[in-house]
Amino acid sequence: MLELRRPGTRWLSTGWAGGFADAAAAYNVSVPEGFARTDLDAYVAERVGGAGFEAPPTGPALLTGVDMRHARAARAGPVTVVATAGVSNPAALPTGTERPVGVEADAVADGDPDVPEAVADPPARDGTESAGRGTVNVLAWTERRLDDGALANLVAVAAEAKAATLLAATGFPGTTSDAVVVGSARDGDPAPFSGSATAVGGAARACVRDAVRASLDARYAAGDRPLPDSVADAEYGVVTDRDTEVFRP
Repeated sequence: MLELRRPGTRWLSTGWAGGFADAAAAYNVSVPEGFARTDLDAYVAERVGGAGFEAPPTGPALLTGVDMRHARAARAGPVTVVATAGVSNPAALPTGTERPVGVEADAVADGDPDVPEAVADPPARDGTESAGRGTVNVLAWTERRLDDGALANLVAVAAEAKAATLLAATGFPGTTSDAVVVGSARDGDPAPFSGSATAVGGAARACVRDAVRASLDARYAAGDRPLPDSVADAEYGVVTDRDTEVFRP
């Protein structure tokens, strides 16, 4: 397991028992294959204590099937990120007919001659670029002090960077169990915003990109199973292909 120790931090987690918490550390905990325990609080406490860390833990913890030897970190400016990445359970999101922004969907359906043909399917991947198994976890911390709104926005910034990185590296924007933890130093210099154009947001995007990609590369170098070419080829996964009613509000 991994501990990201930053005393005096305000955390926000999207994982198990998530939400806001003030604590000295956040954790990323690997679980064995076939893991079936449901008493997750007790399990995390056992693992944290067994590793010699503060017990019982008061900070957020994420669970993953990826071994911590594949964890990778990146640092830039006021931000540090640690990530583990595996994709045995991809979550694909087909976007349908590709069309330029500003062209109504009806025009594509009616065969408007000014609308280009759909982009061809990307070439199949052979698994040589990266490999992984089960969940992408991102833990990001900034030495700047963010209010709760800016901290919540940092979750969105990190998730966007994670999705962009995975899409480029694997063909999937995420897995069925991805989670993000972000933290902000309580005694840091205040930062009113955390968007992509800010020092915090820009650094977070770059750190997430590099840490996630490095973790994927680490798993491939370890000789794990190849990256699935599709959800059908994966051990687990979902395709979100349901229809919606699009309307003008």
